[in-house]
Amino acid sequence: MTTTTATLLSIACGYLCGSVPFGYLAGRLKGIDIRQHGSGNIGATNAIRVLGKGIGIPVFLLDMLKGWLPVWLAAGWIAQTGAAPEMISLGKVLAGFAAVIGHMFTFWLGFKGGKGIATTGGVLAGISPVGMLGGWIGFLSFLFAFRYVSLGSIAAAVGVPTAMALQMWREGHWDFVLLGFGIVVMVLAIARHRSNIQRLIAGTESKAFTKKKPQP
Repeated sequence: MTTTTATLLSIACGYLCGSVPFGYLAGRLKGIDIRQHGSGNIGATNAIRVLGKGIGIPVFLLDMLKGWLPVWLAAGWIAQTGAAPEMISLGKVLAGFAAVIGHMFTFWLGFKGGKGIATTGGVLAGISPVGMLGGWIGFLSFLFAFRYVSLGSIAAAVGVPTAMALQMWREGHWDFVLLGFGIVVMVLAIARHRSNIQRLIAGTESKAFTKKKPQP
């Protein structure tokens, strides 16, 4: 098998794995079409909201798994062809992106799916555990310091490529394909939080862990 064939196979595998709608299937097992409840999303967050933590958390883990598995398979398949490390990294990134696209636009449900958050987390776990750790540190630090989920998410986005760059600097080896992936993830995440940034500046963003005051 050539490197090109292995890469294309990895991309196809990524999309097929990502397209499995675990949230929708879990709802069907309970006799519920999750698309008709809560936010209408088939992802783990809505699964927890509609089906409860007992079902929603396994859905979250499965959505992460379908992001991690194609990355792991791509690494093995492409490495067997004798490809350079840069090609292996590129194949992993492409397989991971394909998994996220599969989750967001699953052909099982008319090319409508979830937002891909958990699946992206799984991809990141397979591509760069250090980057994922940096994201979690950024998220939890800012969430508990300032109690803004959106600010924590932005800090997580910055933490991913920062942790990647620090690791590469310490090891003296720069993988620009992998670092580029982290930077793209950061830019996309910040762009999707534009409205939250506007509310943070205006002081109108809602805080986490704040109890609602009873109405008089």
